[in-house]
Amino acid sequence: MVEIASPLGTAFKPGRHGKPDGAPGVIVCERKPATIVQVAAFSGRETAVREALVKAAGLKLNGKPGAGVVNGSRAGFGVAPGRWLIADDKEGLAGSFAKAIAHEDGAVTRLTHGRSVFRIEGPRAEWVLAKLFAVDFSPEAFPVGDAVSTTHHDVFAAIQRVGENAFDLYVFRSFARSFFETLVRAGEEVGCEVKA
Repeated sequence: MVEIASPLGTAFKPGRHGKPDGAPGVIVCERKPATIVQVAAFSGRETAVREALVKAAGLKLNGKPGAGVVNGSRAGFGVAPGRWLIADDKEGLAGSFAKAIAHEDGAVTRLTHGRSVFRIEGPRAEWVLAKLFAVDFSPEAFPVGDAVSTTHHDVFAAIQRVGENAFDLYVFRSFARSFFETLVRAGEEVGCEVKA
């Protein structure tokens, strides 16, 4: 497989940013899933596609936008009715789905080269994200596995809670550099550590 180059360039500056003392409030890194795919069910074929997702990837996704699941290195969530975004640290997911989903049921689109994924984690992750997005990030409103599609200014972001204090943010690669800089800047107040 061809290594996907990071769009961050000189914006990626590992180390501590902002508050220098104590433990960092957040840790930010760029994730590089081997596969990011969007699966879309054709009208009336949502159930057949969900069943194929379970068989091909072990992901029990319902039809509700925002509802999702994290299963080891694999994560998925609904981005719209009958449409799911799925990421995996292993290669081959798009091919597995293309074989499992009948042509009359839906379509599989590989998005790996079109999206960047950033993880923010730490005890202040919810607080930092709330500075950027008008979303309730509390665990009661936003449990592990669930996701939301939203924007920060004109930058579209899909955000999934992947752990108690951890979130993955999916953005278009063309906005990755400016968004990453914004994310790090938002975390400086509580101490932001950028890791490779």
